[in-house]
Amino acid sequence: MDILGMLPSFGGFVGSAVAFIIALSVIVAIHEYGHYIVGRWCGIHAEVFSLGFGPVLYSRVDKRGTRWQLAALPFGGYVKFLGDSDAASGKDGDAISGLSDTERKRTMHGADLWRRAATVAAGPVFNFILSIFVFAGIFLFSGTTTDEAVIGQLKPLPGPVDMFEPGDRILRVGDSDITNLEDFYVAAREAEAAEIMSYDVERDGQFLSFDSVYPFPPVIDQLQPKSAAMDGGLEVGDVIQSVNGNPVFALSQVQDAAQANKDSPLELLVWRNGEVLEKTLTPRQRDLPTADGFETRWLIGFSGGAFFEPTRETLGAGDALWGGVRQTWFIAKSSLSGMWHMVTGAISSCNIQGPIGIAQTSGDMASQGPTQFIWFIAVLSTAVGLLNLFPIPVLDGGHLVFHAFEAVSGRPPSDKALNALMMGGLFLLLSLMVFALTNDFFCS
Repeated sequence: MDILGMLPSFGGFVGSAVAFIIALSVIVAIHEYGHYIVGRWCGIHAEVFSLGFGPVLYSRVDKRGTRWQLAALPFGGYVKFLGDSDAASGKDGDAISGLSDTERKRTMHGADLWRRAATVAAGPVFNFILSIFVFAGIFLFSGTTTDEAVIGQLKPLPGPVDMFEPGDRILRVGDSDITNLEDFYVAAREAEAAEIMSYDVERDGQFLSFDSVYPFPPVIDQLQPKSAAMDGGLEVGDVIQSVNGNPVFALSQVQDAAQANKDSPLELLVWRNGEVLEKTLTPRQRDLPTADGFETRWLIGFSGGAFFEPTRETLGAGDALWGGVRQTWFIAKSSLSGMWHMVTGAISSCNIQGPIGIAQTSGDMASQGPTQFIWFIAVLSTAVGLLNLFPIPVLDGGHLVFHAFEAVSGRPPSDKALNALMMGGLFLLLSLMVFALTNDFFCS
């Protein structure tokens, strides 16, 4: 049974909640398992591995004495090691004082420094590993486009695309000669928007010339979560035929209209499987990453492409894995850049989402199919791993700072200083959560 495919039928709220719980549970389970397994390899005993908080719904104790449990509140998880006073790895001084030297070595507070540091760092590292392998798996499954301007599959459009056939090699678009796919994209970007374009193609050794649709028609290939397009009921495969009564033939015309109208409503005529629908959408302001930082634009919230899917080729395992590494690095780098631009005021702080916003995004991605949802889980896993490395007490990054202090000074912070820093970190983290939750309500 395709559980993800059933999410939209639950309705917006329930579907988003279920998708969010699934995504968060996977990410938290991998994160906490990283702590657990590296801790076990380092000889540190885990007393409890919990997925969720609150009342325990199910538990069992394995042969190593670790209690594995599922709790009622599926909004996180933790590993409680021997000698911990709580889920945040606070020190239980009374419990540790009653342990022998050998037993103390099996705690998070008595083990060698490198063992403790490795155990703490393993959580975020496992999040990054999850992202890399998910991206690599998607690349391996879907392959990559070839560099040839050859039609792999035509998209269903209302215009005269039936002139083409899969396998056609495009040789000319308008006045531009085409030798590869990049040439086609350049010609499409430079061509003036028109209802009809002329094409030369090679088909089974024959050379044909005919007129067909604009190379980049206003067809929806992917919807952006929490966008006007998603909330307004647009679907993948929809073709926008007019904006405010003006016929459009190119994706760029829709983008220009949204930018020009800003937050004024747009009246759209949309073709969907032979039926023409009327939609009214208001563009939303968004900050988009660029090579030089970020660009603020007004968007409906969808992406498109050519009137056809190019031919694809399979990737080797090594290339797919390297693609996963690069994609994970890109997300981490973009996230850090976005945070810096928010701190400096270059972009809006509304880019920070709280649990409600993330849940809505989860539901929006799940509604577009399993691949999009799994991709989102990998993106969110990278973000969770990155956030946990921030040098804030309570987070893994804060613990690593304490370990670094111990490595330099030769002694850990005092219990008094540690408790004060942990309380300060908790206050900072809760403040950030309240701020993000406020954004969920007041930022569109």
